Amino acid sequence: MLLLVALAAAPLAAEQPPRVVHVFVALADNQHQGIIPVPKRLGNGEDAANNLYWGAGYGVKSFFAHSSDWKLVAAGSGPKLEILERCIFKHRSQNVYLVADAYRGDLIRQAIVDFLKAAAGTNPEKIAVKVGSESLTLNDADLVAYVGHEGLMDFQLTEFPRKAGAGRRQAIILACISKSYFAAPLRAAGAEPLLWTTGLMAPEAYTLKAALDGWIANESAQQVRERAAAAYDKYQKCGLQAARRLLVTGW
Repeated sequence: MLLLVALAAAPLAAEQPPRVVHVFVALADNQHQGIIPVPKRLGNGEDAANNLYWGAGYGVKSFFAHSSDWKLVAAGSGPKLEILERCIFKHRSQNVYLVADAYRGDLIRQAIVDFLKAAAGTNPEKIAVKVGSESLTLNDADLVAYVGHEGLMDFQLTEFPRKAGAGRRQAIILACISKSYFAAPLRAAGAEPLLWTTGLMAPEAYTLKAALDGWIANESAQQVRERAAAAYDKYQKCGLQAARRLLVTGW
């Protein structure tokens, strides 16, 4: 009987839709953002391949492409002009997809607005992806993330996207002092802050990867935060306590 129950449950498990993470990356841009200037090659907001937050060693595309936990299944031009490149990754052991979009550095405002729309559930895009012989459409993300300069230091939004539907998404915001600057728009979006920051930071992909490891494993928010802090300390050598003060969860 136990065998029959297991066999009956197997098709249901196989039909479970994938979990989706959507990452919005504002490319570092020395000319158009109020960042501390980085080397010209890393701070060209029109050059995704070499950008600090995308194609450089700790950029989102490069870091996940070289991770043993993720496989790059698609890469190409973005679905609109603001996005220079879109990459889609599939987790190697879990039914989780990561969609990462590289926004032009001079269009950081649009990157933030689109992130907030996704957090609110008002992003209507359905993303088609083909993995081997399998074609599927990814629904709205379960987890959304913003990576890049804290653009809300440089400009203000006149209105915030408002929550749509009953779903409640989680959000990661890897930008300087994001808990202060993103609190109001994230509340309007109805999203739950899984990880954000209380001070200045380097928004590099190892922190995101560590947080996703915990999220995929269905760990608590505090466990996710601890993973992220440990990773930040490992790469930044700032001390674990300092990393814990910087990276926080919840309101």
